[in-house]
Amino acid sequence: MVDIATKKLTKAEFWALVDAADITYELIDGIAVPKMSPKYFHARSARKILNILTEWAENRGRVEMEWAFDLSKDFTPVPDLIYVSFDRLPESWNENAACPVPPELAIEIISPGQTFGQMTQKASNYLGGGVLQVWVVDPVAQSITVFYPDRAPVTYMGDGVIIDDIFPELSIALDRIF
Repeated sequence: MVDIATKKLTKAEFWALVDAADITYELIDGIAVPKMSPKYFHARSARKILNILTEWAENRGRVEMEWAFDLSKDFTPVPDLIYVSFDRLPESWNENAACPVPPELAIEIISPGQTFGQMTQKASNYLGGGVLQVWVVDPVAQSITVFYPDRAPVTYMGDGVIIDDIFPELSIALDRIF
């Protein structure tokens, strides 16, 4: 067995580990890192966002939970949710594999033991790999911070509503999530 705590893994070693493991791993800087086990606030937020996005994405693309995608040889994240359009990944694609393209949207929900700073670093890595937008959801603070590749992040709280041109006709009032 590979010592996953310290050894940098190749993609082949990483995928072999993932295929044999009972837990979910992400590859971060070449190191296999186990995903945090979500708690109720995390799970509730994920379900509500999943439902909203799934309804909106019909005939537009896929919304999936914990679907890995390769951004580089050392970085295979497993976001809590992703949206990838049929423009980026045709509707006809049907393989039991990691997402072969960067999604338009990656969503990370902060779990106990994770920090906003860690999620900010992850968002930066996602954007550098071609993801168009990253949402960091904080269920305790009841906020969503949206990260963009070309401008400062924006945090939505309270009666905020997320609207963006890259997701036409999508409008998410935070009170639908929290």
